[in-house]
Amino acid sequence: MTVYIIQRVMRMIPLLFLLSLVAFLIIQLPPGDYLTEHINALRASGRDVDEAEVERLMKQYALDRPMHVQYLTWLQNILLKGSFGQSFQWGRPVKEVIGDKMALTFLLAILTTVFVWTVSVPIGIYVSVRQYTFTDYLFTMIGFVGLAVPGFLLAMVVMYFSFAWFGLKVGGLFSPEFELESWSIAKFQNMLTRIWVPVLILGIGGTAHIIRIMRATMLDELRKQYVTVARSKGLSEFAVLMNYPVRIAINPLISSLGFLLPWIISGGTVVEIVLNLPTAAVVLYRSLLSQDMFLAGSIILLVGTLALVGSLLADIALAAVDPRIRFGSVEEM
Repeated sequence: MTVYIIQRVMRMIPLLFLLSLVAFLIIQLPPGDYLTEHINALRASGRDVDEAEVERLMKQYALDRPMHVQYLTWLQNILLKGSFGQSFQWGRPVKEVIGDKMALTFLLAILTTVFVWTVSVPIGIYVSVRQYTFTDYLFTMIGFVGLAVPGFLLAMVVMYFSFAWFGLKVGGLFSPEFELESWSIAKFQNMLTRIWVPVLILGIGGTAHIIRIMRATMLDELRKQYVTVARSKGLSEFAVLMNYPVRIAINPLISSLGFLLPWIISGGTVVEIVLNLPTAAVVLYRSLLSQDMFLAGSIILLVGTLALVGSLLADIALAAVDPRIRFGSVEEM
């Protein structure tokens, strides 16, 4: 197991550098940058531009240098100083802009995953052993509906009916009186009363998807001979299911945990915009529109890094659950 973990960590190191390069290239592809556009807008409006400040910023972030020098400067500041640069759009360091928002995004991702697994795994197991029954057809239909309905449309429907029928505004993670307040117990409690709406909306599609995966994998495992042998030994049906086919069928779900945060960022961006959530996905979207290169690049790099770490943890969990993985890894070495 130790050998397998070391092997996976060593493979991740070059991927991190490649990820940083890809993130930097993505934000450099559009022509121009936020600073240049901002200066041009100020000059077009007839306002004075502090040329000394502009020159200082250009030299500080190597914006007047070739692209490879800009990349090395950006990477050096991250590795040696822990600085992700300055957000020109917000006028603040990137760490201050994305600190709380990344934490809220991570919390939202965890709660959504707990909801999806808690609902979908038991349903997937149940319908697999009740194949072609009314319950199976019912959840299959619900699954197709959950996959077909876009999350942002569901968000707008929920917001409309909650306000029209109950007079409640479910957008945002905080009530108006807590939005600009510093963190406190009261603010955290207020967030917990409102976060269930985005968790439910973001989790609908994932729940429907995992139910179908769990059902298909379980049906495949239930037809194998080792299940028949386990039943012939006199084990209860529950013990047979939990000890054998469920342990195998759960593997694809564990492997999907590594893509949890990127799924929330990419797949849930429109939903989070509709619900007015203060998360990293909304900040990334706005920073890409405004070409705020350091803010956009830092979010992409952090999300990608968390995806790699999540993939590492998922592989370790798979190796712990399925011995074939860690034994195969040792044989390769």
